[in-house]
Amino acid sequence: MGRPVKKTSSKPTSNLVKTPSARFLSKTLIDAGPIVAYYSESDQWHVAITEFLTTFRGQFITTTAVITEALWLLSSDVEVQNEFLCDLANELFLVEELSTVDFAKIAELNSKYRNVPADFADLSLIVVSERLGITDIVTLDSDFDIYRRLRNKPFKRLFLPSKS
Repeated sequence: MGRPVKKTSSKPTSNLVKTPSARFLSKTLIDAGPIVAYYSESDQWHVAITEFLTTFRGQFITTTAVITEALWLLSSDVEVQNEFLCDLANELFLVEELSTVDFAKIAELNSKYRNVPADFADLSLIVVSERLGITDIVTLDSDFDIYRRLRNKPFKRLFLPSKS
């Protein structure tokens, strides 16, 4: 994907840059929280996640469920939503579609994590991580410290928000 460049205006604008050699970069899952924080300057994690993404090297993988959640959370500003959608169109985030097998696995995980409680976007990332063998994730959600991938393996959270 490349790295975002520091924003220069007060209006939320994307500075993510697609790297021509993205296919050689490591793949990392991204959840809705960091996406919302990046695009929303009023988000409490905006500065920290923007700084993190400035040095990030890799290709973000996400799901339609995560995109839906992020767009809903960004719904107060159509321009910001459209900026995110344009970045999706430019493949700055790759979208991994769910299969029928994935939905069956999500149903199993939904029962397994009923006390967390897990949401559909999170569960979609778990099944994609298992299918693609991706261990790294960028998320603000501490539930990913509880969730387990195939063979009871933990996720590697690349961005850990500090408690301020």
